[in-house]
Amino acid sequence: MQSETTKEHLSFQAEAKQLLKLMIHSLYSNKEIFLRELISNASDAVDKLRFEGLMDAALYESDSELKIQVSYDADARTIIVSDNGIGMSRQEVIDHIGTIAKSGTREFFDSLTGDQVKDAHLIGQFGVGFYSAFIVADKVTINTRRAGLTTEHGVRWESSGEGDYSLETINKETRGTEIILYLREGEDDLLNGMRLRNIIRKYSDHITLPILMKKEEWSDDEKKNKITDEDETINQANALWARPKNEITEEQYHEFYKHVAHDFEPPLTYVHARVEGRQEYTQLLYIPSRAPFDLFDREHRHGIKLYVQRVFIMDDAEKLMPNYLRFIRGIIDSNSLPLNVSREILQESKDIEAIRAGSIKKVLGMIEDLAKGDSDEAKDNFKTFYREFGQVLKEGVGEDFTNRDRIAGLLRFVTTVSETDEPTVSLEDYIGRMKDGQEKIYFVTADSLKAAKSSPHLEIFRKKGIEVLLLADRVDEWLVSHLTEFDGKQLQSVAKGGLDLGGLEDEAEKEEQKKEADEYQDLIERMKKTLKEKVKDVRVTLRLTDSPACLVADNYDMGGNLERLLKQAGQQVNHAKPILEINPHHPMVKRLKTEDTRFEDWSLILFDQALLAEGGLPEDPAAFVKRLNDLLLSASLSGR
Repeated sequence: MQSETTKEHLSFQAEAKQLLKLMIHSLYSNKEIFLRELISNASDAVDKLRFEGLMDAALYESDSELKIQVSYDADARTIIVSDNGIGMSRQEVIDHIGTIAKSGTREFFDSLTGDQVKDAHLIGQFGVGFYSAFIVADKVTINTRRAGLTTEHGVRWESSGEGDYSLETINKETRGTEIILYLREGEDDLLNGMRLRNIIRKYSDHITLPILMKKEEWSDDEKKNKITDEDETINQANALWARPKNEITEEQYHEFYKHVAHDFEPPLTYVHARVEGRQEYTQLLYIPSRAPFDLFDREHRHGIKLYVQRVFIMDDAEKLMPNYLRFIRGIIDSNSLPLNVSREILQESKDIEAIRAGSIKKVLGMIEDLAKGDSDEAKDNFKTFYREFGQVLKEGVGEDFTNRDRIAGLLRFVTTVSETDEPTVSLEDYIGRMKDGQEKIYFVTADSLKAAKSSPHLEIFRKKGIEVLLLADRVDEWLVSHLTEFDGKQLQSVAKGGLDLGGLEDEAEKEEQKKEADEYQDLIERMKKTLKEKVKDVRVTLRLTDSPACLVADNYDMGGNLERLLKQAGQQVNHAKPILEINPHHPMVKRLKTEDTRFEDWSLILFDQALLAEGGLPEDPAAFVKRLNDLLLSASLSGR
């Protein structure tokens, strides 16, 4: 039955237009990758059909021989890539083809440098897949029909990669997707069977289903190869991970990574292992060399594909890898799971738990190997890893109790003795440099590294030469709330509780603090009354050497930095009043001791200054500025 054809013209998003233009020009030097990306997408479409077909065999529509077909027409100057996979409905075409940007688009454009080589890396990081077709084609047509829909629900998508595309309803007898590339001028070298075969073998030899092309035979009459009607398989069409490791080249490992990760760059490192015993499974796991733009979206898709006996079961197998390792890409192929495995089984199976635990150990082992490398290349690789994924790894301290110490050992920090702003100090390094008598690992949290470095809470530690970890990542508050000790050493915030230097504090200092607390008792009581709505307590401290005052949180109260972070995230937080500590040696505090007429103003300024120094804002900034200006004016007039 001929259905009524509906055709409409739609426009790309402005950002999509910009990305298409940039991609075509930046990736032109590596134009071969268009075929890799189209074949990779076709392979994914067939995998999805296999998965959905486990539940509904009718989706195969009497065509169970799954394959990818590549052909070309020299006269029409076209290349065609087709598959008999899951196909797409009209809405799916709009969602997945009509829109490039999903998440991270703005970050992508903010990161552009204008350098085509660097921007090409960013494109790979962003992931473009199908749109690489426009590197070699000035027009692309897609004919597709989703498995399970009737023939009149076919869809034709067409675009020249400029500003718009058309959608048309068509009749399509077979399920799956056919992509027709109309080549640009100057791309005629691709209209060659041997050239296309070489590209397929180079980039897609590992695809687990056959990639077919029509055989070509030499014609003595026409003095050229003639295309026959007989198909031949171009790739090996068996699972790369099932081959012996000594038969797989580094290049093949890298190309397989680019297939599963849809990345343009090689991975940082990988592990290929077969586990035998009660559970038998194979792992081929990769660490990318760059983080995707949606890395910090904890709901984004994971990168692990699950196979059972080399049959694809599901993409995004989140139960096989924890959230803090969501950057890992690769496959896990099990011999012990049932072929009809479902997400419910994934959630409840002890076999899955064992595979997950084994996979985590392999990944942490990979990272540890990177961290232990002595060569310059190995050190650079670990720096790259930590720069891209260090903040995500920190999440594991709170999520994975079993491996908490192992994860903590991989973390790197900037400290008060670091020569650069790059995190290079491990907790093991810190403990190895601890002073005699030091019992704790000290840290300070702030919303930026600059703020952490200038925190007044560090003054006594700098004076005594005690190293302090400077924690300025948003995840660090989560980290220290779960990592309370390492290698028997307790972690202690320098901005919480009373100053406790343990064996580093001598008796003379303690006696001096007690004496000064008695001497300033009247001032403390007056300030408590003045600031009673703002502070829990006021006390004298030896924590400060240069600043007049600082705010600290009580031992079991929420710190100011964490409170601000939670409020920024839109959470309701019960405000915990801080403790104001004053430096009895500072001229401003000494002045306050004898102040009568403007005692309240001086006390409030002292509090607001301490609040600003630790990253907060005065409750009434205008009142703070007015109060400060009045005091400055008064001081200048009295000084005449």
